[in-house]
Amino acid sequence: MNATIDDVRSEALFASDLQRSWAPTAELIRAAVTDVVHRIGEDGCAELVAQEFGEHPDCAILRMLWARDAVRLAFAA
Repeated sequence: MNATIDDVRSEALFASDLQRSWAPTAELIRAAVTDVVHRIGEDGCAELVAQEFGEHPDCAILRMLWARDAVRLAFAA
């Protein structure tokens, strides 16, 4: 399966410590994504997302929706 760059970035943000309630800036979002991908890799991000969806699907859905929107805004061309 080939993931798009936005998918990888969304999974990395999802796996990060950043919280929506902190209203992180685009700069913080980009830094968090880069850090998480470097620390645990793309596969590690996907594994954490899958684990959270398995254990806490109700919360994971909302976090992923936020992560996808935040990534689109933070990495807009």
